[in-house]
Amino acid sequence: MGHQSYLLNGAGIGLRQPHVAHFIAGHPPVNWLEVHSENYLQEDSKRRHQLRHIRNDYAISCHGVGLSLGSSDSLNLRHIESLKKLFDDISPCLVSEHLSWSSLDGRFYNDLLPLPYTREALLHMISRVNQTQDLLGREILIENPSSYLAFKNVDMSEVEFLNQLSHHSGCKLLLDLNNIFVSSRNLHTDPYSYLENIHWHQVKEIHLAGHTLKRLPQGTIRIDTHNDHVCEEVWEMVHTYKKQLKHIPCLIEWDADIPSLDILIAEARKAEKCLGINHA
Repeated sequence: MGHQSYLLNGAGIGLRQPHVAHFIAGHPPVNWLEVHSENYLQEDSKRRHQLRHIRNDYAISCHGVGLSLGSSDSLNLRHIESLKKLFDDISPCLVSEHLSWSSLDGRFYNDLLPLPYTREALLHMISRVNQTQDLLGREILIENPSSYLAFKNVDMSEVEFLNQLSHHSGCKLLLDLNNIFVSSRNLHTDPYSYLENIHWHQVKEIHLAGHTLKRLPQGTIRIDTHNDHVCEEVWEMVHTYKKQLKHIPCLIEWDADIPSLDILIAEARKAEKCLGINHA
Protein backbone atom coordinates (compact mmCIF):
# COMPACT_ATOMS: atom_id res chain seq x y z
CA MET A 1 0.00 0.00 0.00
CA GLY A 2 2.97 2.31 -0.52
CA HIS A 3 4.19 2.23 3.09
CA GLN A 4 7.87 2.66 3.80
CA SER A 5 9.50 -0.56 4.94
CA TYR A 6 10.41 -0.44 8.63
CA LEU A 7 11.70 -3.20 10.88
CA LEU A 8 10.93 -3.72 14.54
CA ASN A 9 14.14 -2.77 16.27
CA GLY A 10 15.02 -2.49 19.95
CA ALA A 11 12.31 -1.45 22.43
CA GLY A 12 8.92 -0.07 21.41
CA ILE A 13 5.81 1.07 23.26
CA GLY A 14 2.11 0.40 23.01
CA LEU A 15 0.30 3.22 21.18
CA ARG A 16 -2.56 4.31 23.42
CA GLN A 17 -5.19 6.93 22.60
CA PRO A 18 -3.94 9.65 25.03
CA HIS A 19 -0.64 9.74 23.12
CA VAL A 20 -1.87 9.56 19.52
CA ALA A 21 -1.83 13.35 19.09
CA HIS A 22 1.90 13.40 19.87
CA PHE A 23 2.57 11.03 16.96
CA ILE A 24 0.28 12.93 14.60
CA ALA A 25 1.88 16.29 15.41
CA GLY A 26 5.51 15.22 15.65
CA HIS A 27 7.97 12.36 15.75
CA PRO A 28 8.59 11.21 19.36
CA PRO A 29 11.83 9.21 19.82
CA VAL A 30 10.27 5.74 19.78
CA ASN A 31 11.62 2.82 17.75
CA TRP A 32 8.29 1.13 16.97
CA LEU A 33 4.67 0.94 18.12
CA GLU A 34 2.18 -1.80 18.92
CA VAL A 35 -1.58 -1.29 18.60
CA HIS A 36 -4.57 -3.36 19.68
CA SER A 37 -6.02 -4.59 16.39
CA GLU A 38 -9.66 -4.39 17.48
CA ASN A 39 -9.39 -0.62 18.05
CA TYR A 40 -8.75 -0.02 14.34
CA LEU A 41 -11.09 -2.37 12.47
CA GLN A 42 -13.52 0.27 11.16
CA GLU A 43 -12.12 1.21 7.76
CA ASP A 44 -13.39 4.80 7.54
CA SER A 45 -12.89 5.68 11.20
CA LYS A 46 -10.78 8.52 12.57
CA ARG A 47 -8.58 6.00 14.40
CA ARG A 48 -7.85 4.06 11.21
CA HIS A 49 -6.95 7.30 9.43
CA GLN A 50 -4.62 8.26 12.30
CA LEU A 51 -2.95 4.86 12.22
CA ARG A 52 -2.36 5.13 8.46
CA HIS A 53 -0.66 8.47 9.10
CA ILE A 54 1.51 7.14 11.96
CA ARG A 55 2.40 4.04 9.93
CA ASN A 56 4.28 6.27 7.49
CA ASP A 57 6.84 7.05 10.22
CA TYR A 58 6.91 3.97 12.48
CA ALA A 59 7.02 0.19 12.27
CA ILE A 60 3.77 -1.26 13.64
CA SER A 61 2.91 -4.52 15.40
CA CYS A 62 -0.79 -5.49 15.65
CA HIS A 63 -1.83 -7.29 18.85
CA GLY A 64 -5.30 -8.89 18.91
CA VAL A 65 -7.59 -9.91 21.75
CA GLY A 66 -10.76 -10.97 19.92
CA LEU A 67 -10.13 -14.20 18.01
CA SER A 68 -10.81 -16.54 20.97
CA LEU A 69 -8.55 -19.15 19.36
CA GLY A 70 -8.93 -21.68 22.17
CA SER A 71 -12.75 -21.67 22.09
CA SER A 72 -14.85 -24.60 20.86
CA ASP A 73 -16.97 -22.06 18.93
CA SER A 74 -16.34 -21.82 15.20
CA LEU A 75 -13.81 -19.22 14.15
CA ASN A 76 -15.41 -15.81 13.60
CA LEU A 77 -14.79 -15.44 9.86
CA ARG A 78 -16.16 -11.88 9.72
CA HIS A 79 -13.71 -10.85 12.41
CA ILE A 80 -10.83 -12.51 10.58
CA GLU A 81 -11.85 -10.74 7.35
CA SER A 82 -11.85 -7.39 9.17
CA LEU A 83 -8.41 -8.16 10.58
CA LYS A 84 -7.12 -9.11 7.13
CA LYS A 85 -8.32 -5.79 5.68
CA LEU A 86 -6.59 -3.93 8.51
CA PHE A 87 -3.33 -5.82 7.99
CA ASP A 88 -3.45 -5.36 4.22
CA ASP A 89 -4.03 -1.64 4.79
CA ILE A 90 -1.41 -1.03 7.52
CA SER A 91 1.20 -3.69 6.62
CA PRO A 92 2.24 -4.48 10.21
CA CYS A 93 5.62 -6.12 10.78
CA LEU A 94 4.09 -8.62 13.22
CA VAL A 95 0.59 -9.84 14.09
CA SER A 96 -0.17 -11.56 17.40
CA GLU A 97 -2.94 -13.16 19.48
CA HIS A 98 -3.25 -15.02 22.78
CA LEU A 99 -3.15 -18.60 23.99
CA SER A 100 -6.65 -18.33 25.46
CA TRP A 101 -10.37 -18.44 24.81
CA SER A 102 -13.10 -15.87 25.52
CA SER A 103 -16.33 -17.14 23.96
CA LEU A 104 -18.79 -19.99 24.46
CA ASP A 105 -21.88 -20.61 22.32
CA GLY A 106 -21.45 -17.17 20.78
CA ARG A 107 -21.29 -15.33 24.08
CA PHE A 108 -18.12 -13.34 24.66
CA TYR A 109 -16.50 -12.72 28.03
CA ASN A 110 -14.30 -9.78 28.95
CA ASP A 111 -11.39 -12.03 29.88
CA LEU A 112 -8.65 -14.06 28.22
CA LEU A 113 -9.46 -17.43 29.79
CA PRO A 114 -6.91 -20.26 30.17
CA LEU A 115 -6.71 -23.58 28.35
CA PRO A 116 -5.88 -26.93 29.96
CA TYR A 117 -2.51 -28.09 28.65
CA THR A 118 -3.74 -31.41 27.29
CA ARG A 119 -3.02 -33.18 23.99
CA GLU A 120 -6.63 -32.57 22.94
CA ALA A 121 -6.32 -28.81 23.56
CA LEU A 122 -2.99 -28.75 21.73
CA LEU A 123 -4.45 -30.41 18.63
CA HIS A 124 -7.38 -27.98 18.75
CA MET A 125 -5.07 -24.96 18.97
CA ILE A 126 -2.85 -26.25 16.14
CA SER A 127 -5.93 -26.57 13.94
CA ARG A 128 -7.24 -23.11 14.88
CA VAL A 129 -3.89 -21.40 14.35
CA ASN A 130 -3.46 -23.16 10.99
CA GLN A 131 -6.92 -22.01 9.87
CA THR A 132 -6.30 -18.45 11.03
CA GLN A 133 -2.91 -18.21 9.31
CA ASP A 134 -4.38 -19.61 6.08
CA LEU A 135 -7.28 -17.12 6.15
CA LEU A 136 -5.06 -14.15 6.95
CA GLY A 137 -2.37 -15.24 4.52
CA ARG A 138 0.34 -14.57 7.09
CA GLU A 139 2.16 -15.97 10.09
CA ILE A 140 0.89 -15.02 13.55
CA LEU A 141 2.50 -14.95 16.98
CA ILE A 142 0.86 -16.52 20.02
CA GLU A 143 1.35 -14.99 23.49
CA ASN A 144 1.66 -16.91 26.74
CA PRO A 145 -1.12 -16.06 29.24
CA SER A 146 -1.02 -15.01 32.88
CA SER A 147 -2.45 -17.68 35.20
CA TYR A 148 -4.11 -17.58 38.61
CA LEU A 149 -5.15 -21.23 39.01
CA ALA A 150 -3.74 -24.45 37.57
CA PHE A 151 -5.72 -27.28 35.96
CA LYS A 152 -5.37 -30.61 37.74
CA ASN A 153 -5.39 -32.87 34.68
CA VAL A 154 -2.76 -31.79 32.17
CA ASP A 155 -0.41 -33.65 29.84
CA MET A 156 2.36 -31.06 29.60
CA SER A 157 3.67 -27.75 30.93
CA GLU A 158 2.72 -24.41 29.41
CA VAL A 159 6.15 -23.98 27.88
CA GLU A 160 5.99 -27.42 26.26
CA PHE A 161 2.49 -26.63 24.95
CA LEU A 162 3.76 -23.43 23.32
CA ASN A 163 6.82 -25.14 21.86
CA GLN A 164 4.66 -27.88 20.35
CA LEU A 165 2.08 -25.40 19.05
CA SER A 166 4.75 -23.36 17.33
CA HIS A 167 6.48 -26.43 15.88
CA HIS A 168 3.33 -28.02 14.45
CA SER A 169 1.50 -24.90 13.22
CA GLY A 170 4.42 -22.77 12.05
CA CYS A 171 3.27 -19.86 14.22
CA LYS A 172 5.85 -17.95 16.22
CA LEU A 173 5.76 -16.91 19.88
CA LEU A 174 5.22 -13.64 21.72
CA LEU A 175 6.84 -14.12 25.11
CA ASP A 176 5.44 -11.94 27.89
CA LEU A 177 7.98 -11.98 30.72
CA ASN A 178 5.61 -10.29 33.16
CA ASN A 179 3.02 -13.03 32.52
CA ILE A 180 5.67 -15.69 33.16
CA PHE A 181 6.59 -14.02 36.45
CA VAL A 182 2.95 -13.44 37.54
CA SER A 183 2.02 -17.05 36.78
CA SER A 184 5.10 -18.46 38.48
CA ARG A 185 4.41 -16.58 41.71
CA ASN A 186 0.70 -17.44 41.67
CA LEU A 187 1.27 -21.13 40.89
CA HIS A 188 4.58 -21.54 42.78
CA THR A 189 6.64 -22.51 39.74
CA ASP A 190 10.07 -21.39 38.55
CA PRO A 191 10.15 -18.62 35.90
CA TYR A 192 13.76 -19.42 35.03
CA SER A 193 12.88 -23.02 34.23
CA TYR A 194 10.30 -21.63 31.78
CA LEU A 195 12.90 -19.42 30.11
CA GLU A 196 15.40 -22.26 30.02
CA ASN A 197 12.97 -24.49 28.12
CA ILE A 198 11.31 -22.13 25.64
CA HIS A 199 12.38 -22.58 22.01
CA TRP A 200 14.04 -19.20 21.63
CA HIS A 201 14.38 -19.44 17.85
CA GLN A 202 10.55 -19.29 17.68
CA VAL A 203 10.24 -16.14 19.83
CA LYS A 204 9.75 -13.04 17.65
CA GLU A 205 8.50 -10.46 20.18
CA ILE A 206 8.80 -9.77 23.91
CA HIS A 207 6.35 -7.98 26.19
CA LEU A 208 7.33 -6.25 29.43
CA ALA A 209 4.65 -4.81 31.71
CA GLY A 210 3.73 -4.03 35.28
CA HIS A 211 1.25 -5.86 37.51
CA THR A 212 -0.68 -5.48 40.75
CA LEU A 213 -0.13 -7.28 44.03
CA LYS A 214 -3.45 -8.03 45.74
CA ARG A 215 -3.68 -9.35 49.29
CA LEU A 216 -6.59 -11.70 49.95
CA PRO A 217 -7.57 -13.66 53.09
CA GLN A 218 -6.30 -16.82 51.35
CA GLY A 219 -2.96 -15.20 50.49
CA THR A 220 -1.36 -12.82 48.01
CA ILE A 221 -2.08 -12.94 44.27
CA ARG A 222 -0.43 -11.08 41.41
CA ILE A 223 -2.78 -9.69 38.74
CA ASP A 224 -1.67 -8.87 35.21
CA THR A 225 -3.02 -5.30 35.11
CA HIS A 226 -0.45 -3.53 32.87
CA ASN A 227 -0.81 -0.38 34.98
CA ASP A 228 2.63 0.20 36.46
CA HIS A 229 6.37 0.09 35.87
CA VAL A 230 8.02 -3.24 35.14
CA CYS A 231 8.96 -4.79 38.50
CA GLU A 232 12.56 -5.47 39.53
CA GLU A 233 12.17 -9.25 39.39
CA VAL A 234 11.15 -9.04 35.72
CA TRP A 235 14.07 -6.71 34.97
CA GLU A 236 16.31 -9.35 36.55
CA MET A 237 14.84 -11.94 34.17
CA VAL A 238 15.62 -9.60 31.26
CA HIS A 239 19.19 -9.13 32.46
CA THR A 240 19.75 -12.87 32.99
CA TYR A 241 18.52 -13.74 29.48
CA LYS A 242 19.76 -10.64 27.65
CA LYS A 243 21.86 -12.76 25.28
CA GLN A 244 18.67 -14.42 23.97
CA LEU A 245 16.53 -11.27 24.22
CA LYS A 246 18.87 -8.67 22.75
CA HIS A 247 17.90 -9.27 19.13
CA ILE A 248 14.14 -9.73 19.73
CA PRO A 249 11.83 -6.67 19.52
CA CYS A 250 10.77 -5.74 23.06
CA LEU A 251 7.56 -3.89 23.94
CA ILE A 252 6.66 -1.83 26.99
CA GLU A 253 2.98 -2.63 27.52
CA TRP A 254 0.98 -0.16 29.67
CA ASP A 255 -2.82 -0.35 29.29
CA ALA A 256 -4.34 1.22 32.43
CA ASP A 257 -3.48 4.26 34.58
CA ILE A 258 -1.62 5.37 31.45
CA PRO A 259 1.26 7.76 32.28
CA SER A 260 2.81 10.52 30.20
CA LEU A 261 4.55 9.57 26.97
CA ASP A 262 7.90 10.56 28.52
CA ILE A 263 7.52 7.86 31.18
CA LEU A 264 6.83 5.19 28.54
CA ILE A 265 9.82 6.31 26.48
CA ALA A 266 12.02 6.20 29.61
CA GLU A 267 10.83 2.65 30.33
CA ALA A 268 11.73 1.64 26.76
CA ARG A 269 15.18 3.21 27.17
CA LYS A 270 15.61 1.27 30.42
CA ALA A 271 14.83 -1.96 28.54
CA GLU A 272 17.43 -1.15 25.90
CA LYS A 273 20.03 -0.33 28.54
CA CYS A 274 19.31 -3.60 30.35
CA LEU A 275 19.69 -5.50 27.06
CA GLY A 276 22.85 -3.64 26.09
CA ILE A 277 21.27 -2.07 22.98
CA ASN A 278 22.90 1.14 21.81
CA HIS A 279 21.24 3.50 19.33
CA ALA A 280 23.07 6.28 17.58
